[in-house]
Amino acid sequence: MRETLKERVRKHWQAEPCGTKTAAAAPGSKAFYDEVEAARYRAEPFIVGFAEFEHWRGKRVLEVGVGLGTDFVNFARAGAELTGVDLTEAAVAAVRRRLELEQLEAHLEVADAEDLPFADGRFDLVYSWGVLHHTPDTARSLSEVRRVLRPGGEARIMLYSRRSWVALGVWLRYGVGRGRPWRSFASLLAEHMESPGTKAYTRGELDELLAGFDSVELERFVTPYDRRVAGPLAGIAGRRLGWFVGIRARKGH
Repeated sequence: MRETLKERVRKHWQAEPCGTKTAAAAPGSKAFYDEVEAARYRAEPFIVGFAEFEHWRGKRVLEVGVGLGTDFVNFARAGAELTGVDLTEAAVAAVRRRLELEQLEAHLEVADAEDLPFADGRFDLVYSWGVLHHTPDTARSLSEVRRVLRPGGEARIMLYSRRSWVALGVWLRYGVGRGRPWRSFASLLAEHMESPGTKAYTRGELDELLAGFDSVELERFVTPYDRRVAGPLAGIAGRRLGWFVGIRARKGH
């Protein structure tokens, strides 16, 4: 029987949780997690300002897609009342080990972003960095994020931008470079960017996806991955062609 897209996505991240290749130390060791954390914030230092870990002390926080747990443990260190989910057993096991090493407490479980196992209105913050563009029905996952937020609660989410240097680079390599310049950015990203079916969005598409929230603020981030494509042009052009879109979205009262 043919695998579903969700099963293919699960298999991809089960085999290699995001960030695994950034560390040389033995997986599961403190040195491994330290290397993963250093590499993450060296490449993407803007995460810290976007997440504002300390702001959520004593608040109910859910992270959707914990990966190897770097942002997750920073919420825990800051004193959040913390819950995390991931589609894969590998990620949940890795983060449980990380919590154990740091003697931190949080609730973790394997769960699908499109069907969150929580009551309506439970969380003050739902956080998800670079995850929801991988699930097949991103619109449904965002509806779930909104559902589990309390009235007045906030989602902080990062999604990929299709109007970016990275997307251009994928098109040049796999479209133009393989004699198929007619291929769309969207189709090439779905085939060649990380897990199968990966999506990236235009501003209009994001507006549509986020229409259920009461207020939305978008912030673009130029990444090292953009600079690999564009070099100094990535900085000269400013943030408008950055690969990452940081989203702050509030649920109405």
